[in-house]
Amino acid sequence: MLQLAASSILGLTVPHAPHAPPRCLAASRAASPVCVDDKSEVEEYFNNEGFNRWNRIYSEDGEVNAVQLDIRTGHGQTVDKILKWVDSDGRESLSDGTWCDAGCGVGSLAIPLAQRGATVVASDIAGAMASEAERRAADLGLSERASFSTSDLESLSGEYDTVSCIDVMIHYPPEKMAGMVGHLGGIAKERLILSFAPDTWYYRALKRFGELFPGPSKTTRAYLHTEEAVLKALSEAGFAPSRTEMTGTNFYFSRLIEAVRQ
Repeated sequence: MLQLAASSILGLTVPHAPHAPPRCLAASRAASPVCVDDKSEVEEYFNNEGFNRWNRIYSEDGEVNAVQLDIRTGHGQTVDKILKWVDSDGRESLSDGTWCDAGCGVGSLAIPLAQRGATVVASDIAGAMASEAERRAADLGLSERASFSTSDLESLSGEYDTVSCIDVMIHYPPEKMAGMVGHLGGIAKERLILSFAPDTWYYRALKRFGELFPGPSKTTRAYLHTEEAVLKALSEAGFAPSRTEMTGTNFYFSRLIEAVRQ
């Protein structure tokens, strides 16, 4: 199992979920196409089986196996890189602005941002994930700094100084990715921070290899994206890259991009 952008390059389950329209696959020459709704599939998964699995992975004291521990480490490194950017910019600028964390999961990024003084509006398509994030924030006394709700990306509205969307793009097929970036750009006044699973020959090969080994945890599809396509989408949305990072562990691979409005 190989995890990329908090999703598995080998076809394992992945966290968070945006909206993607149904994709139709031909079951056979004679049969009618079978339509698969990525959004509904991921929403159902993370409100049920997936919640327990990923809640453990994203908990420091949760019991996990070696692969899940590696995924936890990789995701944590991505979050830490964003927080280092924030810290280098100075916490004064953070406390003066608003931050939207789209696809927040259990609050891995939203909560430490709130601890640093940010006003965070966070959401996730899975109510179970958003509720757990809200509980964690409340336990730390951060309810006034961080709010959590259940929403898909397309339903997000308003204006925020910074919009982040970490380990979510994996759920968007390439032909829908630009629309997702454009919508997030429409609610970001100054900055977008995105992560995605890079589409390279090496990761494509690993993904194909993993698809040979179906298992009970293979429940959602993983989409790779070229950096060129992501940068083009950002440019069309009016943003230019300012900082980038790459996180790679044994089972987790994620390209992180900060882009500022032009």
